[in-house]
Amino acid sequence: MVTTTAPSSHHLSPAFPGRAPWGTAGKLRAWQQGAMEKYIQEQPRDFLAVATPGAGKTTFALTLASWLLHHHVVQQVTVIAPTEHLKKQWAAAAARIGIKLDPEYSAGPLSKEYDGVALTYAGVGVRPMLHRNRCEQRKTLVILDEIHHAGDSKSWGEACLEAFEPATRRLALTGTPFRSDTNPIPFVTYEEGNDGIRRSSADYTYGYGNALGDGVVRPVIFLSYSGNMRWRTKAGDEIAARLGEPMTKDAISQAWRTALDPRGDWMPNVLRAADQRLTEVRKSIPDAGGLVIASDQESARAYAKLIREITGHRATLVLSDDAGASNRIDEFSGSDDRWMVAVRMVSEGVDVPRLAVGVYATTISTPLFFAQAVGRFVRSRRRGETASVFLPTIPSLLGFANEMEVERDHTLDRPKKAGEDEDPYAESEKEMAEAEKQQDEDTGEQDMLPFEALESDAVFDRVLYNSAEFGMQAHPGSEEEQDYLGIPGLLEPDQVQLLLQKRQARQIAHSRKKPDGEADLLELPAERRPVVSHKELLELRKQLNTMVGAYVHQSGKPHGVIHTELRRVCGGPPSAEATAGQIRERIKKVQEWATRMR
Repeated sequence: MVTTTAPSSHHLSPAFPGRAPWGTAGKLRAWQQGAMEKYIQEQPRDFLAVATPGAGKTTFALTLASWLLHHHVVQQVTVIAPTEHLKKQWAAAAARIGIKLDPEYSAGPLSKEYDGVALTYAGVGVRPMLHRNRCEQRKTLVILDEIHHAGDSKSWGEACLEAFEPATRRLALTGTPFRSDTNPIPFVTYEEGNDGIRRSSADYTYGYGNALGDGVVRPVIFLSYSGNMRWRTKAGDEIAARLGEPMTKDAISQAWRTALDPRGDWMPNVLRAADQRLTEVRKSIPDAGGLVIASDQESARAYAKLIREITGHRATLVLSDDAGASNRIDEFSGSDDRWMVAVRMVSEGVDVPRLAVGVYATTISTPLFFAQAVGRFVRSRRRGETASVFLPTIPSLLGFANEMEVERDHTLDRPKKAGEDEDPYAESEKEMAEAEKQQDEDTGEQDMLPFEALESDAVFDRVLYNSAEFGMQAHPGSEEEQDYLGIPGLLEPDQVQLLLQKRQARQIAHSRKKPDGEADLLELPAERRPVVSHKELLELRKQLNTMVGAYVHQSGKPHGVIHTELRRVCGGPPSAEATAGQIRERIKKVQEWATRMR
């Protein structure tokens, strides 16, 4: 695997228009030139290039395609993209350097005016033999964009293998070569490590850390918001919790859904803060745009309405991957409009370089989706631009944000849910579930109520940058929050770090001067205010279960009866959904009961 730092690429314009085809490599970035040289030297049939989103994979691939066509190594080009919009985007980019791709091709002979076709993975899945025949008839370069999608569906992977096995050359591209599952990706080489696990092996890698150092991508500032959530579960229990507090996975999911509910106060406050941040960024990047990534169409419409109420301006709404949606993305990309709201489709590959502020308003929690979503904001046009992404205080998301520079490979041969098989508290969890089951066993699915978000508020929680955390909690609209929203939009990476350190020091100093009565929020700097992990919560639940087990022998009462009594006395949901504070309260209560019996 080859990695480059490309220090000489600072002077190169990241904009694609005007990029030269083969023979004018001076217009390529250093990593693109390095990858080209490696390919030309080795002339491999298969080549996997891993480059961080925004680094210029399209430019590299099309420059290489131009070289291969010119030297008669291949006679035609086939591009496979994840979506209809990206298929058309590839065709437009290829046309700018003289390669004509037909993005509307469906069947039959290709018109002689074209050098090839642009397809989707789904399209290949429908008619793999059609594309195999085309590869067999003429020497073909196949460019597989975001090739991890070939593992999305077994049929897609099999179709790609069938269709492109005869291809003369295959170039695989990805910004995120890892997947949440262990489905093998076609045409990717896997090498077994010392631990016996097979990992994908890239021929050329250009990571986010290198790209950031070269000024090719923007530094990303993550602004995390916590807050109090209240919701009603399907069992009819009302639960209150604070985002970022230790909770079970189910409770985290429900609190997260409550935060994203447009009828609560969390989303309006976060959207208002994001718009203020966008206003600040636009002082130095006048056409900077914002993107809200929503979970579903209903939420997207509601967020667009909120943006209209907050800003007085209409937001571009992108609801589905159809021709109309593609046109709306293009119109937004070329306009000066402030906000776009989309459901998933803008999370990957769609090139809107002016996007600089994002709101992660979806409950999708895979590292793949998160990395692709953040990739929409890191495409740099000139040195010094910064990107800002607003997040709910969810442990997994903060973990992804802190690992932006970690390079990952796609691994096989691992457990489907990493770590669960080695969970030292699995037995304790099982016992707890059985104890809860005794009291809830008469509750059937048919009696369940719909989940209902009841109430939410927002609290500025922390800023994450370069694997460090800054800030102290603050109310929306407060001077402390404005301090972070007002960070300039043009800064070098080291300047961002220095400025965040100064803002936190100022916030701490200001906090110490306040009377105790005004300290209504957690007065701890971010680095001393960790989000408790699920594993730490399991430790608390194990402790409760151990205490209940001991009290069972002391009192002669069954587990289920004791758990029911604890819920009655202390309040709150079943232990499986209780927060750390609620579990600690129950532990204290059991200890109190046990002491009385001695």
